[in-house]
Amino acid sequence: MTKSSVDKPMLGWREWAALPELNINGIKAKIDTGARSSALHAFEIDPYRKGGQHWVMFAIHPVQNQTDIVIQCHAPIKDRRIVSDSGGHKQRRYVIETPMVLGHSVISAEITLTNRDTMLFRLLIGRTAMNSLFIIDSNRSYLQGSPDLQAYPQHQ
Repeated sequence: MTKSSVDKPMLGWREWAALPELNINGIKAKIDTGARSSALHAFEIDPYRKGGQHWVMFAIHPVQNQTDIVIQCHAPIKDRRIVSDSGGHKQRRYVIETPMVLGHSVISAEITLTNRDTMLFRLLIGRTAMNSLFIIDSNRSYLQGSPDLQAYPQHQ
């Protein structure tokens, strides 16, 4: 049985998100149903091995135009894929999978790492991450408010 659309949370075209396992408690995200994959702004991307597993270290500026704020993140590498950006340019990117908090909802999101310095939003959430769990109202913004980190069990 599928969940009715009445039971699904509604997202605007932009929302606040949190990536608690990356120590990112708040980041503006663009909801983009035209994009298949999600993308996170990253620089100084450096792969390494930890306990026999492939990991990646990367840094992000979570706030547009504020390069003085830097968060260093570490995550297991899930994959490396060729991704086409909105301009059709292809780029090989690291893919990580991490919990994402949108309002009171927690989803598992595959996210590619790429430099989004010139983009308005540091995080783009594509349709694969949303996995038909939400209704999108493209005329509205920030419908979920601040991410509820208490919804993420490991945060408590």
